Amino acid sequence: MAVDLGKTGCRAVLWNSADSSRAVSSVAGAPGLAAPDGVAAARAAVRAAVEPLLRDRGGARPEAVLVGAAGAASAPSASRSLADALLDDLPVEEAAVTSDAVTAHAGALGGRAGVVLAIGTGSVAVGIGADGAYARVDGWGPLLGDDGSGARIGTAGLRAALRAHDGRGPATVLLDAAAGLFGDLERLPAAVGRDGNPARTAASFAPEVARAAEAGDAVAAVIVRDAAADLAETALAAAGRITGDGDSLPLAVTGGLTGLGPALMAPLTAALTGSGLPVRLTSPLGDPLDGARLLAVDRSTPHTSLVVRVRRTSPLPPLPTPATPPASA
Repeated sequence: MAVDLGKTGCRAVLWNSADSSRAVSSVAGAPGLAAPDGVAAARAAVRAAVEPLLRDRGGARPEAVLVGAAGAASAPSASRSLADALLDDLPVEEAAVTSDAVTAHAGALGGRAGVVLAIGTGSVAVGIGADGAYARVDGWGPLLGDDGSGARIGTAGLRAALRAHDGRGPATVLLDAAAGLFGDLERLPAAVGRDGNPARTAASFAPEVARAAEAGDAVAAVIVRDAAADLAETALAAAGRITGDGDSLPLAVTGGLTGLGPALMAPLTAALTGSGLPVRLTSPLGDPLDGARLLAVDRSTPHTSLVVRVRRTSPLPPLPTPATPPASA
């Protein structure tokens, strides 16, 4: 059983190694293990995602469950508490917890040493060396970090639109783009903060900035080039802190921001390949669920020291009760 537990969603997959089949379930996420109620919320989210799979698979008893959880890297004691709780809840012989960044890394690189740069609303690079060394660079949130992220690109684009609106900055097509997406720019601050997640709302403007850059808007082009430089700096800093097991470190770029296309990816690729560091760009091999499954069954990867594992010493709890079918009329 592999689980990807983020702050907005929780996905679980039950693999059957005998016939390579898999069943998937998803529910709402949890606030992260470092939060005051993180363990309880994570436990509830994992149970909600996992139990339907156990009911629907005819009494399946997985050998192990491995959870990649947001916030686990900074909360090792909470990781152990969650693993203990899952052994109480689920009919498995072993429960394991690690950071969702670690499972994303394992999935993208197939369990090899190297660097994964994850770019979306936020941005973070994770490097794991052949010796198990762990390096996390950025991921500090939109106020203190996440340089080059969707939130940063979108915010810079909206700032440029407002400067043009005020007459304090150069003309840019971002002015009309912002008005088209958010309406009256006099009310833009309220629109960005309306859903309680300004970073996510600002990031929704990043594709508009990329399109403007592709179309030749000078203001947007500078914003996107600066973001590419920041992202390359983040990834290369992670590469510089770990060691590989060959001639060069594989480096994969994942996340929704890769969909911005050449406006971002071309300068980012050029910065990474022209850095002089021994890195080798590679396409991601899988996602965090693939990484969680890999780490559940393979202890030979350099990620092993980053996984908290707890083996059962008590009797198995009962399987979830199958849902009772409705009585026929």
